[in-house]
Amino acid sequence: MSGRKPRSVANPLESAITTPSERILKECHNLYVDSENGLVKIASSLGVRLLPPRKKIIVMIMGNHSAGKSSFINWYVEEHIQKTGVAIETQGFTFITSGRKRESLTGNATLHLYPHFRPLLEFKGVTDYLSAEISTSKQKKFSLVTFVDTPGLVDGDMIYPFDVNSAITWLGEQADLIFVFFDPMGQALCKRTLNIVEKLSEKCADKLLFYLSKADEAGKETDRQRVMMQIVQELCRRPGLNKCGFEMPTIYIPNPQKPSRCVNQIDGVCQTIEKTINQAVQKTLNQLEKDSDLICSTISSRLEQDRSDAAYNKSVRLHSFLCGALGVFLPLLFILSFIVNTLSKEQLEELLGEGATRTITIFTGIVMYLWDWIPEDGQVVFVIIFGAFCYLLLFLAKYFAGNKTLTKKEKRTMAEYSDYIQDIVKTKKSKLYEWYLQQCAAEYDL
Repeated sequence: MSGRKPRSVANPLESAITTPSERILKECHNLYVDSENGLVKIASSLGVRLLPPRKKIIVMIMGNHSAGKSSFINWYVEEHIQKTGVAIETQGFTFITSGRKRESLTGNATLHLYPHFRPLLEFKGVTDYLSAEISTSKQKKFSLVTFVDTPGLVDGDMIYPFDVNSAITWLGEQADLIFVFFDPMGQALCKRTLNIVEKLSEKCADKLLFYLSKADEAGKETDRQRVMMQIVQELCRRPGLNKCGFEMPTIYIPNPQKPSRCVNQIDGVCQTIEKTINQAVQKTLNQLEKDSDLICSTISSRLEQDRSDAAYNKSVRLHSFLCGALGVFLPLLFILSFIVNTLSKEQLEELLGEGATRTITIFTGIVMYLWDWIPEDGQVVFVIIFGAFCYLLLFLAKYFAGNKTLTKKEKRTMAEYSDYIQDIVKTKKSKLYEWYLQQCAAEYDL
């Protein structure tokens, strides 16, 4: 019987349900947030601010009310999470993400789950209309996606409890993808929707994707074409949206009980999400390399600067010592001269001895001779000038003291950080990139 033990899997369930992209994003995220040697912690100790990469992409869906935003999310997740209907069902912002168990979160809990969305607090009233829905679904690429369902937009006298235009614009800037759903049933040309889209187009046009939702309810093919022409004409009237290469695929939720001849390009939406996930993986790996290089270059420059400071301190050390010694010795000698002048020679010899008395007498004698040489009306001015000169000497001593250098412990810690980045982080990044490419490239290409 062989003594070799079978290899055990750390977490068989996780290995079965985790995709390669999900694992890579999770591994990269852990390299940043590790409590002992995380890149964020290392960079912070060097005075550099790093943000850990997100483990999921953000897909924001916007459009007029009853445009099919919530229905699409339910279809993608394959779970009835969001309410759907003709009425305005979504009145606030709802984050839909995957997790360990089904749960609904309110405003504060949502911001704890997504701390990088805390600037939403600046929009008065948004917190009360902020929520999150956590689902256990693993359908499609949902484990790597967080959907943001936005309020249904309408024109007229509709009053929102917060600045909906600014809030949607800010969220769109944070998102990786922005889906704009146009409803063919009369609300496609909602001015509020077009105003927000035009504003988003100025800052993040590459994220914007337009879709004609509920295309199967638009009637015949000629009716769909007419609706699409009306939407395109309205978009072209706005300079910020009048661009070449405009596309607006037709999508609708498949229903086996209601077959339709309308071309359904909803699978293309899923492919767009998957493509963005792959790009996010590549961006994360590239950013990991850039951040590692930034930390290493910062450490190298710090150590080089420390060596330069140490050499400079060595060259000016004598200047600092001389200025400091004179700054202390001269005022002491000045004060001592007046004290010695009040004592007789016999008292000094009794206190200090003959040799020391002779030396002190010579120095104090010089000081007193100079002092007697100064006119009485100029002695106060001399004391002030003498005090300022001594202060200048002490200031120069501090100036020539040199720059602060790193301690041995700090230099050892920086060297350990640099070794960790080179030996662990960069090696891990290379393996993750190789693993990622193995999922798509042929073996002979690697």
